[in-house]
Amino acid sequence: MKTRKNLRHSKDKETGLQTLQSSVKWHHIVNSAPSLWDAISRLLSDQAMVLSLNSSFVDPLLQFESQLNIIESSFKMVFAIPSLEKVREMGTSEDDKEDLENLYQSILNMFEETLLILVSKDFYKLQILKDMIIWMNEDTSYLQERVMMIISSVLSFASKKVKRYASIDAPCLGVLAAELSLLCFHNDPLITHQASLGMCYLLWIAKCQNDIEEIKSTMCNSGNHGLLPVPSDTEFLLMDLQQDKTKITQYVGQTLKPSLLTDFVWSLLMRLSSSNCVTAFEASTMLKMTLEYHAHKVTMVSKIVDAIYKQLCEHSSHVMRHTLLRVITLLIRSSPKKVIFQLMDYPIPADNTLLLMWQAAGSESRMAPHVLKTILLILKGKPGEMQDSLMERRRFSLDTTNMMPVAASQALCTLLPISSYKRAVAEFFPQLLMALMLQLFYSSDLRLMIKDRLFYARDALRVLLNCSGLQKVDMALKKKNCWNQFSQVLSHHHRVYLVAKTLSDYNFPQFPETLHYLYKLSVEGPRRSEDSVIIVIFFTELLNNFFKDPFPEEFLVLFRNWVNDPNPAVSKLSLQKIASMAPVINKVENVRSLLISILDAFFSKDKTVIIWALLTLRKLLGKLNKVTYSSLSTRIASSYYPLMDHSNGGIRSMAIYHFGELLKDMSQYPWILNDMVTGGLVPLILFLEDTEIRVAKACKYTLKICASELNWSTSYLLKDKHHNFELVVLNICKNLLISHESYITNLISDTLGFLRSSRIYLRRASVILIGYLTKLGSHLLLREEIEVMLDAIDPVLRDEDPVIRELAEITYRDFKEMSLKLTSSNFKQIFRRLFSLIYLKKLKPLYNWPDNLADSL
Repeated sequence: MKTRKNLRHSKDKETGLQTLQSSVKWHHIVNSAPSLWDAISRLLSDQAMVLSLNSSFVDPLLQFESQLNIIESSFKMVFAIPSLEKVREMGTSEDDKEDLENLYQSILNMFEETLLILVSKDFYKLQILKDMIIWMNEDTSYLQERVMMIISSVLSFASKKVKRYASIDAPCLGVLAAELSLLCFHNDPLITHQASLGMCYLLWIAKCQNDIEEIKSTMCNSGNHGLLPVPSDTEFLLMDLQQDKTKITQYVGQTLKPSLLTDFVWSLLMRLSSSNCVTAFEASTMLKMTLEYHAHKVTMVSKIVDAIYKQLCEHSSHVMRHTLLRVITLLIRSSPKKVIFQLMDYPIPADNTLLLMWQAAGSESRMAPHVLKTILLILKGKPGEMQDSLMERRRFSLDTTNMMPVAASQALCTLLPISSYKRAVAEFFPQLLMALMLQLFYSSDLRLMIKDRLFYARDALRVLLNCSGLQKVDMALKKKNCWNQFSQVLSHHHRVYLVAKTLSDYNFPQFPETLHYLYKLSVEGPRRSEDSVIIVIFFTELLNNFFKDPFPEEFLVLFRNWVNDPNPAVSKLSLQKIASMAPVINKVENVRSLLISILDAFFSKDKTVIIWALLTLRKLLGKLNKVTYSSLSTRIASSYYPLMDHSNGGIRSMAIYHFGELLKDMSQYPWILNDMVTGGLVPLILFLEDTEIRVAKACKYTLKICASELNWSTSYLLKDKHHNFELVVLNICKNLLISHESYITNLISDTLGFLRSSRIYLRRASVILIGYLTKLGSHLLLREEIEVMLDAIDPVLRDEDPVIRELAEITYRDFKEMSLKLTSSNFKQIFRRLFSLIYLKKLKPLYNWPDNLADSL
């Protein structure tokens, strides 16, 4: 009987038509086995529907979903029928029993035939096999052995069919491999055998999928386009898969491409929560073995880590928790950056589950450097900073507010004390130190403060010090109340100074590496302008404690560059440090470039930077050797000139005072002095009328120096009780005509620029000054030059201020008279000396400006 059965099973499957024809001779057993008759009737109908959908133009996704629903219905009906033994018992004779057995086999064959037809058309539909295993596991009453035989048979068919295709679309292989691998350890040896056999065929399909071009080449060379046999080592592979879990994970890891292996891992991860303890245990073992050797091929690491976090939060068992945490440890080996970034993307403060995951991530000692590098990368961010674009972010969540740096700081509190991290902490001490100092700076901003004022950066910094053998530094800072003060926004720069100073006081052994790192940061430039402040403070304090002034040139060049940093705070810090070097300024190698960088700071948009630059320069010039000083004096003077007309009164007065000091310092260099005086003379005269008393006093002070150095008889007119602006102007102009006649045309040109000033007192003063300069120097001017001056004074005739209009009319009239008298340049050359003597002796005040007029401005 068994021989007849085996022969029948070895024959080709009956087609639907043959089954329909055979049903005529089975009609007599309808009453004895109605369930079988109903099954084959429904199966014929379902097959027709499935195949009709296969030939339709329905959307492929909808087509597959419809077919899957029909096959699920057929599956539950087919494999719910009684076993073969029970079916045979329904017959009353040997012929009936044989017919019942044939009917039973026909039902199973028809179901298998439907699957074979679907797979032959589209390998994508191998996914049905995965669903069949799921259905089978949901109800153990199904004929599981027979289900596995069909699955194995379909995979066998597909492994032969695969060689005919230039490309294969079978995305379900990873999930299907996971299900089959678990069944390889079923307690039923028959199921185990079929599952192992199915795995052999599946791996062969995957191998062909990976190297389809090589298979095509083999087919072309052999000239055989028929069905090629599965490789001859199938039996050997089958034995391996049946005996050793390690072999299964080895073959799976080597054969499946990354996307499929990821599906394999994901499926095993999901099976950890199975209610079947045996299945969960086998999944756990397979998962750990796979990741042990093939974690580098797994993608979607962030999704896996997030799934683990959710499973751990669901009060998982101790065994499952151990497995999940072990998975984190294994993933950190191959994808530290992805794991760390995902662990940072949860709400802060971290809960107990997340802390467990951090501990698991930190348990792999050889990955400590990679973990710390990733955390340092995250610490470059600013808490609360909005991301520019969702597409630019490498984060798993859709939260656009970056709080990862806060999470990273908390993570360091967990990771740094781990003993296996000691060497990595020592290696990255400078980077961690400065990253946490910057995070403290960011966190001190009240606008970025999170609830409960959590200062994980401060705590992490303390942990770093204690883990690096700097417990005394931590205690000293605690005594200075430094740690408590970090929660305050004010004086944060002072607290940075305290940390650097205390480290230096205790001669911390990490000084060389820290100094080298700070130098590297300074040369490369920080990511943010505000970062520079912390770096400069820290760097300066370390240098102060380990080097004497002046600093070596390689360090000094940094301060020279920082003088003109975009961040005003950095510029001021640099200028303060340079000012402190005044006693040793002559020992500086490249002192000229240092002084020039300070002069460049005069053009800063920040008022305090300009003031600090003025003060610093003056302090250095007081100690600078005269040779270098004199060689730069002209450049220094030309830098003062624009500041004399600065919008800020404090800067104007300081620049004018310092210009006077420069003139005193250069008194022994008369060939330099003349040009410097005349270059700044116009603003010195005009700003005598400044509404700010400090500026007017500065002008008087500097003009007295000018008069003294050039032997002018002007000083008495600059005294407060004798001061009259018009008389001062007249006196200076007479002295200029006598001793510096050649400079008058340049002074006229400088004065013309002030006619358009927005300040009334400057417009008034410039009209008077240009009137006298032109009156006394008219013999030096050409008619064309007078015409230009007439054009310049013309808009002033319509000035909003009536006094200015009146003064401009007088000046304009004088210009007109001069223009008519000038006939040619030849006459001017012949008679200019004669006219000069006449003007000098007879010229009286042109405007009769009352003494108290200046006070009314």
